[in-house]
Amino acid sequence: MNIWNNETDMFTFLHQYIPNPYLLEIGFLKIRWYGFLMVVGGLLGYWLILKLAKRKEMEPGIFEDLLLYFPVGAIIGARIYYVIYAWDFYQNNFWDIFKIWEGGLAVHGIMIGGFVATYLYCRKKKLSFFAIADVAVMGLAAAQMIGRAGNYFNQEIFGKPTELAWGIPIAIANRPVGYESFEFFHPVFLYECLGSLLIAGLLFFINWKKLNWKTGNVFAIYLILYSIMRFCLEFLRIDYSPAVFGVRWPMIMSVMIFICAIGVLLWRNLKKNNS
Repeated sequence: MNIWNNETDMFTFLHQYIPNPYLLEIGFLKIRWYGFLMVVGGLLGYWLILKLAKRKEMEPGIFEDLLLYFPVGAIIGARIYYVIYAWDFYQNNFWDIFKIWEGGLAVHGIMIGGFVATYLYCRKKKLSFFAIADVAVMGLAAAQMIGRAGNYFNQEIFGKPTELAWGIPIAIANRPVGYESFEFFHPVFLYECLGSLLIAGLLFFINWKKLNWKTGNVFAIYLILYSIMRFCLEFLRIDYSPAVFGVRWPMIMSVMIFICAIGVLLWRNLKKNNS
């Protein structure tokens, strides 16, 4: 039977299907969906960056060189952030720190590490960080849109139990303590994919229209929108997270980034130049 005959069949499929984390297994060669989708998302983001660079009459070579900086900074930042975040596990499983293909790349770490690397690159090349960041965030949002889907195959980044039609089944081994008796959960990773799609679309539109804005505005808008989305989604998530006074750490980080982004908006628009 064709499972896509109607909406009911599609939701039945989603309620029954437990994904295989591996895209390809040939002998010792194993390629995970998570890693594959991270690469696909990165390539899509890079392609969009080059399209925008051409549209904005920026030298494409700048972003080709940046390709050596941003991904390295993003991966290092994402992994360090996640390891600190989940140190209770890694302190007794040291070698697992290096198994990034199994998951564990925190988005906030990607942002911090990636933009620190971008800033260092711009300092080295004497370029405007904010002009470059305005375009780079387009690629980051697009990469998040695709890359987050990899969490589905790892059975992670899901939310509270739900009876909604699009709830997904989670294997018992992957359910948090206290949720063993529940079967279907909110696909929070999917909500973030869709949110990132909207953010990416808005950023692309703003960049493509070449509005007479101060440099840094698009960068700040990305940080604001992502922080709002992440803050809201944290209300659904039930995976482990350090907490401060009962507040999940990603929510605190989102608020801090939001405040910094508002500061960037005010600072850039009160300046007399666009450098």
